[in-house]
Amino acid sequence: MSGARSSSRPTSKRSRRPRSLSFDELVRQVLAFRDERDWRQFHSPKDLAISISLEAAELLERFQWKNPAEVAALVADPQGNRQVSWEMADILILLVSLADVLGTDLVKAAQEKLEENKRRYPVERARGSARKYRDLGVDDR
Repeated sequence: MSGARSSSRPTSKRSRRPRSLSFDELVRQVLAFRDERDWRQFHSPKDLAISISLEAAELLERFQWKNPAEVAALVADPQGNRQVSWEMADILILLVSLADVLGTDLVKAAQEKLEENKRRYPVERARGSARKYRDLGVDDR
């Protein structure tokens, strides 16, 4: 998978937006980008985890000290929304890179975690509640 190159994507003349990629296509593009630059050598699990944390902090910074109306205005503004989207994209790109280094199937891991969360947060106890599963009376075995 690493080293695979993606062809350029056609765009609609109206929107000029590339078509949506599948997750597998995105992974191939992320890894190709990394490999074309010979950056794999710098992608240790520790450094990628640190970078994910730093990018998450940059995402948080976009919202810091803003009240709900200011947050709504930020995400309604095309430029503000783009800045937030790009911070999220940075996190996703780094997460894909970390998953590759660790040999983790992110889709499988997310599916497994969702199943665990369904067990920890049954609808009848968790609906409309922000409480942690421990406070919902769910056995965590």
